Amino acid sequence: MQMRTRPPFRADHVGSLLRPERLLRARDDAAAGNISAGRLREIEDEAIREVVRRQEEIGLRSATDGEFRRASWHMDFIYRLGGVAPDPGERITVKFAGAQGRIEFTSAALRVRDRIRLDETIFADDFAFLRDTVTTATPKLTVPSPSMVHYRGGPASIDPGVYPDIEEFWSDLSAAYAEQVRRIGELGCTYLQFDDTSLAYLNDPAQRAEMAARGDDAEHLHLRYIKQINAALAAKPEGMTVTTHMCRGNFRSSWAAAGGYDFVAEALFGELAVDGFFLEYDDERSGGFEPLRFVPPGKTVVLGLVTTKSGALESKDALKRRIEEAAKFVDGDRLCLSPQCGFSSTVEGNALSAEEQFAKLALIAETAREVWG
Repeated sequence: MQMRTRPPFRADHVGSLLRPERLLRARDDAAAGNISAGRLREIEDEAIREVVRRQEEIGLRSATDGEFRRASWHMDFIYRLGGVAPDPGERITVKFAGAQGRIEFTSAALRVRDRIRLDETIFADDFAFLRDTVTTATPKLTVPSPSMVHYRGGPASIDPGVYPDIEEFWSDLSAAYAEQVRRIGELGCTYLQFDDTSLAYLNDPAQRAEMAARGDDAEHLHLRYIKQINAALAAKPEGMTVTTHMCRGNFRSSWAAAGGYDFVAEALFGELAVDGFFLEYDDERSGGFEPLRFVPPGKTVVLGLVTTKSGALESKDALKRRIEEAAKFVDGDRLCLSPQCGFSSTVEGNALSAEEQFAKLALIAETAREVWG
Protein backbone atom coordinates (compact mmCIF):
# COMPACT_ATOMS: atom_id res chain seq x y z
CA MET A 1 0.00 0.00 0.00
CA GLN A 2 1.19 3.47 -0.83
CA MET A 3 1.02 6.96 0.62
CA ARG A 4 -1.73 9.03 -0.99
CA THR A 5 -0.62 12.13 -2.87
CA ARG A 6 -4.14 13.54 -3.24
CA PRO A 7 -6.89 13.95 -0.67
CA PRO A 8 -8.48 12.40 1.20
CA PHE A 9 -5.28 11.41 2.97
CA ARG A 10 -4.50 8.27 4.96
CA ALA A 11 -4.74 10.34 8.15
CA ASP A 12 -7.39 13.02 7.80
CA HIS A 13 -10.01 14.80 9.84
CA VAL A 14 -13.50 16.13 9.31
CA GLY A 15 -13.02 19.84 9.90
CA SER A 16 -14.16 21.55 13.09
CA LEU A 17 -11.85 21.86 16.10
CA LEU A 18 -12.41 23.02 19.67
CA ARG A 19 -12.36 26.80 19.96
CA PRO A 20 -9.65 28.13 22.30
CA GLU A 21 -10.94 29.86 25.41
CA ARG A 22 -9.51 33.23 24.32
CA LEU A 23 -11.50 32.97 21.10
CA LEU A 24 -14.72 32.15 22.96
CA ARG A 25 -14.18 35.15 25.21
CA ALA A 26 -13.55 37.37 22.19
CA ARG A 27 -16.78 36.21 20.55
CA ASP A 28 -18.69 37.09 23.70
CA ASP A 29 -16.95 40.47 23.91
CA ALA A 30 -17.78 41.24 20.28
CA ALA A 31 -21.44 40.25 20.79
CA ALA A 32 -21.60 42.57 23.81
CA GLY A 33 -20.01 45.42 21.86
CA ASN A 34 -16.87 45.46 23.99
CA ILE A 35 -14.50 44.84 21.06
CA SER A 36 -14.81 45.65 17.36
CA ALA A 37 -15.43 43.16 14.56
CA GLY A 38 -11.95 43.98 13.34
CA ARG A 39 -10.39 43.06 16.68
CA LEU A 40 -12.38 39.82 16.74
CA ARG A 41 -11.03 39.01 13.30
CA GLU A 42 -7.48 39.56 14.51
CA ILE A 43 -8.01 37.17 17.42
CA GLU A 44 -9.53 34.61 15.05
CA ASP A 45 -6.51 34.98 12.76
CA GLU A 46 -4.13 34.33 15.66
CA ALA A 47 -6.07 31.25 16.78
CA ILE A 48 -6.23 29.85 13.23
CA ARG A 49 -2.48 30.29 12.68
CA GLU A 50 -1.86 28.33 15.86
CA VAL A 51 -4.29 25.50 15.10
CA VAL A 52 -2.96 25.12 11.55
CA ARG A 53 0.55 24.85 13.00
CA ARG A 54 -0.63 22.12 15.39
CA GLN A 55 -2.22 20.14 12.55
CA GLU A 56 0.96 20.32 10.49
CA GLU A 57 3.19 19.39 13.45
CA ILE A 58 1.07 16.30 14.10
CA GLY A 59 1.76 15.23 10.54
CA LEU A 60 -1.68 15.74 9.01
CA ARG A 61 -1.51 16.44 5.29
CA SER A 62 -4.77 18.41 5.29
CA ALA A 63 -5.58 21.39 7.48
CA THR A 64 -8.73 23.37 8.16
CA ASP A 65 -9.25 26.62 10.02
CA GLY A 66 -11.16 24.60 12.61
CA GLU A 67 -14.31 26.47 11.52
CA PHE A 68 -13.19 29.02 14.13
CA ARG A 69 -15.09 31.88 12.49
CA ARG A 70 -18.42 30.02 12.63
CA ALA A 71 -21.01 29.43 15.32
CA SER A 72 -22.48 26.46 13.43
CA TRP A 73 -21.04 24.06 10.88
CA HIS A 74 -23.93 24.66 8.48
CA MET A 75 -26.12 27.66 9.32
CA ASP A 76 -23.33 30.23 8.96
CA PHE A 77 -23.13 29.15 5.32
CA ILE A 78 -26.82 28.60 4.60
CA TYR A 79 -27.91 32.03 5.85
CA ARG A 80 -25.49 33.66 3.40
CA LEU A 81 -27.24 32.12 0.40
CA GLY A 82 -29.37 34.68 -1.39
CA GLY A 83 -33.07 34.10 -0.73
CA VAL A 84 -32.54 32.22 2.56
CA ALA A 85 -33.04 33.84 5.97
CA PRO A 86 -33.77 32.92 9.59
CA ASP A 87 -37.34 33.34 10.82
CA PRO A 88 -37.02 34.59 14.42
CA GLY A 89 -40.79 34.34 14.83
CA GLU A 90 -40.69 30.57 14.59
CA ARG A 91 -38.34 28.19 16.39
CA ILE A 92 -37.07 24.76 15.46
CA THR A 93 -35.87 22.25 18.05
CA VAL A 94 -33.57 19.29 17.44
CA LYS A 95 -33.38 16.62 20.15
CA PHE A 96 -30.07 14.94 20.94
CA ALA A 97 -29.06 12.09 23.21
CA GLY A 98 -25.74 11.14 24.70
CA ALA A 99 -23.85 10.05 27.79
CA GLN A 100 -25.07 13.14 29.64
CA GLY A 101 -28.73 12.43 28.86
CA ARG A 102 -31.09 14.18 26.47
CA ILE A 103 -30.45 17.77 25.40
CA GLU A 104 -32.15 20.08 22.92
CA PHE A 105 -30.84 22.63 20.45
CA THR A 106 -33.28 25.39 19.55
CA SER A 107 -32.79 28.10 16.94
CA ALA A 108 -34.72 30.28 14.54
CA ALA A 109 -36.50 28.44 11.76
CA LEU A 110 -35.20 28.71 8.21
CA ARG A 111 -37.22 30.40 5.46
CA VAL A 112 -36.73 30.51 1.70
CA ARG A 113 -38.22 33.95 1.01
CA ASP A 114 -36.81 34.63 -2.47
CA ARG A 115 -35.18 32.83 -5.37
CA ILE A 116 -32.04 31.07 -4.15
CA ARG A 117 -28.87 32.53 -5.63
CA LEU A 118 -25.24 33.16 -4.79
CA ASP A 119 -24.80 36.82 -3.92
CA GLU A 120 -21.21 36.39 -2.73
CA THR A 121 -18.51 33.73 -2.67
CA ILE A 122 -19.26 32.35 0.77
CA PHE A 123 -16.23 31.93 3.05
CA ALA A 124 -13.98 33.43 0.35
CA ASP A 125 -11.92 35.52 2.78
CA ASP A 126 -11.84 32.68 5.30
CA PHE A 127 -10.46 30.23 2.74
CA ALA A 128 -7.95 32.74 1.38
CA PHE A 129 -6.56 33.24 4.88
CA LEU A 130 -6.26 29.49 5.40
CA ARG A 131 -4.67 29.05 1.96
CA ASP A 132 -2.03 31.65 2.80
CA THR A 133 -1.45 30.26 6.32
CA VAL A 134 -0.67 26.59 5.65
CA THR A 135 2.91 25.67 4.83
CA THR A 136 2.98 21.88 4.40
CA ALA A 137 -0.68 20.83 4.39
CA THR A 138 -3.44 20.99 1.80
CA PRO A 139 -6.03 23.61 2.84
CA LYS A 140 -9.46 22.03 3.15
CA LEU A 141 -12.76 23.92 3.05
CA THR A 142 -15.89 22.42 4.59
CA VAL A 143 -19.41 23.56 3.68
CA PRO A 144 -22.85 22.06 4.26
CA SER A 145 -24.23 20.11 1.31
CA PRO A 146 -27.24 21.39 -0.66
CA SER A 147 -29.34 18.75 1.11
CA MET A 148 -29.07 20.62 4.37
CA VAL A 149 -30.97 23.65 3.06
CA HIS A 150 -33.99 21.41 2.52
CA TYR A 151 -33.55 18.97 5.41
CA ARG A 152 -33.26 21.80 7.93
CA GLY A 153 -36.55 23.43 6.94
CA GLY A 154 -38.59 21.04 4.83
CA PRO A 155 -41.45 21.91 2.47
CA ALA A 156 -43.02 24.37 4.93
CA SER A 157 -39.90 26.56 4.83
CA ILE A 158 -40.23 27.24 1.09
CA ASP A 159 -42.52 30.14 0.14
CA PRO A 160 -44.97 28.76 -2.47
CA GLY A 161 -45.28 32.26 -3.91
CA VAL A 162 -41.57 32.15 -4.74
CA TYR A 163 -41.50 28.52 -5.83
CA PRO A 164 -44.91 27.34 -7.02
CA ASP A 165 -42.96 24.63 -8.87
CA ILE A 166 -40.66 22.84 -6.42
CA GLU A 167 -38.41 21.73 -9.28
CA GLU A 168 -37.35 25.35 -9.70
CA PHE A 169 -36.27 25.42 -6.06
CA TRP A 170 -34.07 22.40 -6.60
CA SER A 171 -32.66 23.82 -9.81
CA ASP A 172 -31.80 27.17 -8.22
CA LEU A 173 -30.28 25.49 -5.18
CA SER A 174 -27.92 23.32 -7.20
CA ALA A 175 -27.05 26.22 -9.50
CA ALA A 176 -26.08 28.41 -6.54
CA TYR A 177 -23.90 25.64 -5.16
CA ALA A 178 -22.32 24.99 -8.55
CA GLU A 179 -21.36 28.66 -8.76
CA GLN A 180 -19.91 28.49 -5.22
CA VAL A 181 -17.83 25.46 -6.20
CA ARG A 182 -16.57 27.23 -9.32
CA ARG A 183 -15.63 30.40 -7.47
CA ILE A 184 -13.92 28.67 -4.57
CA GLY A 185 -11.95 26.69 -7.13
CA GLU A 186 -10.76 29.97 -8.65
CA LEU A 187 -9.40 30.89 -5.22
CA GLY A 188 -7.20 27.80 -5.31
CA CYS A 189 -9.30 25.33 -3.35
CA THR A 190 -8.34 21.77 -4.32
CA TYR A 191 -9.99 20.03 -1.35
CA LEU A 192 -13.68 20.70 -0.72
CA GLN A 193 -16.01 18.80 1.59
CA PHE A 194 -19.81 18.72 1.58
CA ASP A 195 -20.95 17.95 5.12
CA ASP A 196 -24.29 16.14 5.11
CA THR A 197 -26.09 14.74 8.14
CA SER A 198 -29.29 14.09 6.18
CA LEU A 199 -27.96 11.11 4.24
CA ALA A 200 -26.99 9.40 7.50
CA TYR A 201 -30.13 10.50 9.40
CA LEU A 202 -32.33 8.90 6.74
CA ASN A 203 -31.02 5.47 7.76
CA ASP A 204 -32.98 5.92 10.99
CA PRO A 205 -36.66 4.86 10.70
CA ALA A 206 -37.59 7.48 13.31
CA GLN A 207 -36.06 10.22 11.16
CA ARG A 208 -37.87 8.96 8.06
CA ALA A 209 -41.13 9.04 10.02
CA GLU A 210 -40.47 12.69 10.90
CA MET A 211 -39.80 13.52 7.25
CA ALA A 212 -43.00 11.77 6.15
CA ALA A 213 -45.00 13.62 8.81
CA ARG A 214 -43.90 16.99 7.44
CA GLY A 215 -44.86 16.04 3.88
CA ASP A 216 -41.65 14.63 2.37
CA ASP A 217 -41.33 11.39 0.42
CA ALA A 218 -39.11 9.89 3.10
CA GLU A 219 -38.47 6.61 1.30
CA HIS A 220 -36.93 8.40 -1.70
CA LEU A 221 -35.62 11.66 -0.24
CA HIS A 222 -32.03 10.42 -0.33
CA LEU A 223 -32.34 9.94 -4.09
CA ARG A 224 -33.40 13.56 -4.50
CA TYR A 225 -30.48 14.72 -2.36
CA ILE A 226 -27.99 12.65 -4.34
CA LYS A 227 -29.36 14.09 -7.59
CA GLN A 228 -28.99 17.68 -6.39
CA ILE A 229 -25.48 17.19 -5.02
CA ASN A 230 -24.46 15.67 -8.35
CA ALA A 231 -25.91 18.67 -10.20
CA ALA A 232 -23.91 21.00 -7.95
CA LEU A 233 -20.71 19.10 -8.77
CA ALA A 234 -21.30 18.45 -12.47
CA ALA A 235 -18.85 21.15 -13.53
CA LYS A 236 -16.43 21.05 -10.60
CA PRO A 237 -12.97 22.44 -11.43
CA GLU A 238 -10.34 20.07 -12.73
CA GLY A 239 -7.96 19.07 -9.97
CA MET A 240 -10.46 19.61 -7.14
CA THR A 241 -11.17 16.68 -4.82
CA VAL A 242 -14.65 16.69 -3.29
CA THR A 243 -15.61 14.47 -0.38
CA THR A 244 -18.74 14.20 1.69
CA HIS A 245 -18.97 13.62 5.42
CA MET A 246 -21.96 11.93 7.02
CA CYS A 247 -22.83 11.52 10.68
CA ARG A 248 -25.87 11.13 12.88
CA GLY A 249 -25.60 14.36 14.84
CA ASN A 250 -22.78 15.92 16.83
CA PHE A 251 -23.73 18.55 19.40
CA ARG A 252 -22.00 18.78 22.79
CA SER A 253 -20.98 15.10 22.55
CA SER A 254 -24.52 13.97 21.78
CA TRP A 255 -26.26 12.48 18.74
CA ALA A 256 -29.66 12.70 17.02
CA ALA A 257 -30.04 9.53 14.94
CA ALA A 258 -28.97 5.88 14.76
CA GLY A 259 -28.81 3.13 12.17
CA GLY A 260 -26.34 1.54 9.75
CA TYR A 261 -25.86 2.81 6.19
CA ASP A 262 -27.94 0.00 4.68
CA PHE A 263 -31.00 2.07 3.69
CA VAL A 264 -29.03 4.56 1.55
CA ALA A 265 -25.90 2.54 0.75
CA GLU A 266 -26.53 1.25 -2.77
CA ALA A 267 -27.62 4.61 -4.19
CA LEU A 268 -25.28 6.68 -2.02
CA PHE A 269 -22.07 4.84 -2.78
CA GLY A 270 -22.98 3.90 -6.32
CA GLU A 271 -24.33 7.23 -7.55
CA LEU A 272 -23.02 10.16 -5.48
CA ALA A 273 -20.42 11.95 -7.62
CA VAL A 274 -17.83 12.61 -4.90
CA ASP A 275 -14.29 11.30 -4.67
CA GLY A 276 -14.49 10.05 -1.10
CA PHE A 277 -16.79 9.35 1.83
CA PHE A 278 -16.05 10.33 5.43
CA LEU A 279 -18.17 7.84 7.39
CA GLU A 280 -19.07 7.79 11.06
CA TYR A 281 -18.06 4.44 12.52
CA ASP A 282 -17.11 5.13 16.13
CA ASP A 283 -19.75 2.97 17.82
CA GLU A 284 -22.58 0.51 17.23
CA ARG A 285 -25.02 3.27 16.18
CA SER A 286 -23.37 3.27 12.75
CA GLY A 287 -23.88 -0.42 12.06
CA GLY A 288 -21.38 -2.73 10.37
CA PHE A 289 -19.06 -2.40 7.41
CA GLU A 290 -21.17 -4.59 5.09
CA PRO A 291 -22.74 -1.63 3.22
CA LEU A 292 -19.25 -0.69 2.01
CA ARG A 293 -19.54 -3.49 -0.55
CA PHE A 294 -21.44 -0.97 -2.70
CA VAL A 295 -18.48 1.44 -2.89
CA PRO A 296 -17.30 1.33 -6.53
CA PRO A 297 -13.68 1.30 -7.75
CA GLY A 298 -12.05 4.70 -7.71
CA LYS A 299 -13.82 5.92 -4.59
CA THR A 300 -12.12 6.33 -1.20
CA VAL A 301 -13.63 5.56 2.20
CA VAL A 302 -12.38 7.46 5.25
CA LEU A 303 -13.23 5.38 8.29
CA GLY A 304 -14.35 7.56 11.21
CA LEU A 305 -13.21 5.12 13.88
CA VAL A 306 -11.96 7.64 16.44
CA THR A 307 -14.70 9.33 18.43
CA THR A 308 -14.80 13.06 19.05
CA LYS A 309 -17.52 12.65 21.68
CA SER A 310 -15.16 11.79 24.56
CA GLY A 311 -11.53 12.27 25.49
CA ALA A 312 -10.75 8.59 26.09
CA LEU A 313 -8.01 7.57 23.67
CA GLU A 314 -8.68 4.59 21.45
CA SER A 315 -6.42 1.53 21.28
CA LYS A 316 -4.17 1.56 18.25
CA ASP A 317 -4.45 -2.21 17.94
CA ALA A 318 -8.25 -1.99 18.04
CA LEU A 319 -8.19 0.62 15.28
CA LYS A 320 -5.99 -1.63 13.14
CA ARG A 321 -8.36 -4.57 13.66
CA ARG A 322 -11.34 -2.48 12.57
CA ILE A 323 -9.47 -1.30 9.47
CA GLU A 324 -8.82 -4.96 8.65
CA GLU A 325 -12.53 -5.72 9.09
CA ALA A 326 -13.52 -2.89 6.73
CA ALA A 327 -10.96 -4.14 4.19
CA LYS A 328 -13.09 -7.25 3.73
CA PHE A 329 -15.58 -5.04 1.87
CA VAL A 330 -13.37 -2.28 0.37
CA ASP A 331 -9.80 -2.82 -0.76
CA GLY A 332 -7.48 -1.60 1.98
CA ASP A 333 -5.66 0.64 -0.46
CA ARG A 334 -8.85 2.69 -0.78
CA LEU A 335 -9.25 3.19 2.98
CA CYS A 336 -8.16 6.09 5.21
CA LEU A 337 -8.62 6.95 8.89
CA SER A 338 -10.20 9.94 10.64
CA PRO A 339 -12.37 10.95 13.59
CA GLN A 340 -16.07 10.17 13.16
CA CYS A 341 -17.02 13.87 13.10
CA GLY A 342 -15.70 17.29 13.99
CA PHE A 343 -14.67 18.13 17.53
CA SER A 344 -16.81 21.27 17.61
CA SER A 345 -19.65 21.21 15.09
CA THR A 346 -21.05 24.20 16.96
CA VAL A 347 -19.19 26.83 18.91
CA GLU A 348 -19.95 25.02 22.20
CA GLY A 349 -17.76 22.04 21.31
CA ASN A 350 -17.71 18.46 22.54
CA ALA A 351 -16.87 17.27 26.06
CA LEU A 352 -13.11 16.83 25.84
CA SER A 353 -10.05 19.02 26.20
CA ALA A 354 -7.92 20.54 23.46
CA GLU A 355 -5.01 18.29 24.40
CA GLU A 356 -7.26 15.21 24.24
CA GLN A 357 -8.37 16.39 20.80
CA PHE A 358 -4.80 16.72 19.54
CA ALA A 359 -3.85 13.37 21.09
CA LYS A 360 -6.60 11.76 19.02
CA LEU A 361 -5.38 13.44 15.83
CA ALA A 362 -1.82 12.32 16.61
CA LEU A 363 -3.07 8.75 17.18
CA ILE A 364 -4.76 8.82 13.77
CA ALA A 365 -1.57 10.05 12.08
CA GLU A 366 0.58 7.43 13.83
CA THR A 367 -1.83 4.59 13.14
CA ALA A 368 -2.12 5.55 9.48
CA ARG A 369 1.67 5.55 9.08
CA GLU A 370 1.92 2.08 10.59
CA VAL A 371 -0.94 0.68 8.47
CA TRP A 372 -0.22 2.31 5.12
CA GLY A 373 3.38 3.55 5.38
